[in-house]
Amino acid sequence: MRSLDEFARDKLATRERASRRRRLTHFAGHDAHIHRHGRRWANFAANDYLGLRSDPRLIRAAEAALRDEGCGAGASRLITGNHPGYLELEADLAALEGTDAARVFGSGYLTNLGLIPALAGDGDLILIDRLAHACMWSGARLSGATVRPVPHNDVDAFEAALRESRDQFRHCLMLTEGVFSMDGDASPLAALADLATARDAWLLVDDAHGTGVTGDGAGSVQAARLSSEAVPLRVGTLSKGLGAYGGFVGCSQVVAELIINRARTLVYSTALPASIVAAARAAVAIVRTEPSRVRRPTALATRFANALGCPPPAAAIVPVVVHDEQAALRAASAFAEHGFWVPAIRPPTVPDGTSRLRFSFSAAHTDDDVEGLIDVAQRILHP
Repeated sequence: MRSLDEFARDKLATRERASRRRRLTHFAGHDAHIHRHGRRWANFAANDYLGLRSDPRLIRAAEAALRDEGCGAGASRLITGNHPGYLELEADLAALEGTDAARVFGSGYLTNLGLIPALAGDGDLILIDRLAHACMWSGARLSGATVRPVPHNDVDAFEAALRESRDQFRHCLMLTEGVFSMDGDASPLAALADLATARDAWLLVDDAHGTGVTGDGAGSVQAARLSSEAVPLRVGTLSKGLGAYGGFVGCSQVVAELIINRARTLVYSTALPASIVAAARAAVAIVRTEPSRVRRPTALATRFANALGCPPPAAAIVPVVVHDEQAALRAASAFAEHGFWVPAIRPPTVPDGTSRLRFSFSAAHTDDDVEGLIDVAQRILHP
């Protein structure tokens, strides 16, 4: 035990020296404002893009399911945990995504960690955008397939990799994001879909930051007007724009059946509680019926980006790169002093030398919240 603690202290000290040590911070509050120790901040750090996590309609749906079904699911979905709400939610998600079926997992991370190895293995090729989320990298590495990174959003590099390597492998997965979580930009989905179709590759788009926000709420693939044949695998989350918890993939019916036989993170995980599933269903219904709520996060992000001279955002995320870790931490601290909670994002979450502030916008933010943020940002970032 002594050597274990020494190992932990040494690793923590290394991170401290590099300004990369993380610490938990405890908050209370809902939607666009948070507080602790009597202090209140406008929250521009969260991914609750539609302001649904404390919406009364989600809470009522969760409460009703909680009374009927209890707190936990009690078992995995393949044992006794597959309560009726799951079937209804998966039908709702398939309709939203425009796919034949959908399959819900315990989280977005677990979706990619289970889905990718279920579809690729030894003898297969995975091409992955270099800036893809950590869960996609984890799933790719776990699969046992040959994994080749591709420069960010570089269609020519994807094409060259396919041309040079596709014929050497049995199957090929292409992995990208609809809206990239730390850069806020969109993937060139139409061009990548054309490449995948031409080279018999399967395009998987993780749209965690587009679900509920882009494509009238249906996500980035729908915004690009691409078919299920062009993009057969559409990963989303229930925990960001939809305000609940969990992850899912929109896919064909036969792939959905394969998932419950091969995706270990679904097969061997306890099912989501019925209350969470019910809340997610309520959120999907709101997305489909409240277009002004769906459009607002991107509109607010665009207003902020225009004021700061940043590139136009694809959705609700605006990054401002300040390069150095210490500079990012100082800037985040300055925003906090002015009443705005904005995270400093540092390596390894982003590449070395690209530490940044990441501003995320919610339908729950008021115009005054955003105008106040713009004023403070111009003073801190452009003194």
